[in-house]
Amino acid sequence: MENNQYIMGIETSCDETAVAIVKNGREIIANVVASQIESHKRFGGVVPEIASRHHVEQMTLVIEEAIKQAEMDFSQIDAIAVTEGPGLVGALLIGVNAAKALAFAHNIPLIGVHHIAGHIYANRLVTEMKFPLLSLVVSGGHTELVYMKEHGHFEVIGETRDDAAGEAYDKVARTLNLPYPGGPHIDRLAHEGTPNINLPRAWLEEGSYDFSFSGLKSAVINAVHNAEQRGEVIAPEDLAASFQESVIEVLTKKTLLAVKEYEVKQVLLAGGVAANKGLRTTLEQVFNELEDVELVIPPLSLCTDNAAMIAAAGSILFEKGIKSSMALNANPGLDIAIHN
Repeated sequence: MENNQYIMGIETSCDETAVAIVKNGREIIANVVASQIESHKRFGGVVPEIASRHHVEQMTLVIEEAIKQAEMDFSQIDAIAVTEGPGLVGALLIGVNAAKALAFAHNIPLIGVHHIAGHIYANRLVTEMKFPLLSLVVSGGHTELVYMKEHGHFEVIGETRDDAAGEAYDKVARTLNLPYPGGPHIDRLAHEGTPNINLPRAWLEEGSYDFSFSGLKSAVINAVHNAEQRGEVIAPEDLAASFQESVIEVLTKKTLLAVKEYEVKQVLLAGGVAANKGLRTTLEQVFNELEDVELVIPPLSLCTDNAAMIAAAGSILFEKGIKSSMALNANPGLDIAIHN
């Protein structure tokens, strides 16, 4: 057992209280997630104050459950990795302070982890990473293309200039009176409809890998309002299908262009929107035709926020000897590019 490395991960960046234990950066020993979706549903989005209170209530229970699942005690844990940022500052603080308390009480090294690095490293729990690689990160607040030449090196080559894809999904869902979170409902509806409504694709200037979904979101809202004024009814499933087709086309084409320019061996899909069936299917179809590039898509349980991904990312920092001090604090604006 002395040759194995056990990292506990803690994740509280938004509305999931999660704790996991990962062996050697690759194998999940315990993975516990307490979701708060039901509490936020009636507000149509995450309420930061409510999220923080739930984290306080759940934190100890989730830690105890993870230790119980793993059938371990803290003397066997090599380090505690925790989401340092980005995220909701109040929510992050609960996880960071819980991790600091555990690290101090049990004299275990503490490691601050970038939330998006965690999403990327969720893929290492599926298969080993092959460098250089490209990760398409699509989550609630982030849409990014991240190039990695080695473990722990993150170069953001494209990012959203306004609304992230996940935000656009939620706003369009609200326009269609669908419940929160909107992404899965739009995805489901899209499979029932026909993409027969002409909606824009924002390609931006030539050579740019940046994304912009604000105009698309506005076009959907305008289409609904214009139809209402004319006394017409737009089939929600057709609107969902048209919106989803626009998002997926832009994500897929930009990823493909970057794959060719950067000559990568592997493409990783990461983030909550990676659970989208339409996106997963389209990427699989496109990359099936590329023989020399491997596409890795994590299972649904590892797409949404979880702590196993934080432990997986933390294990790389631990191996590099990168640790945090007890001065570690929540950093809602943490930059992944300098988090090497």
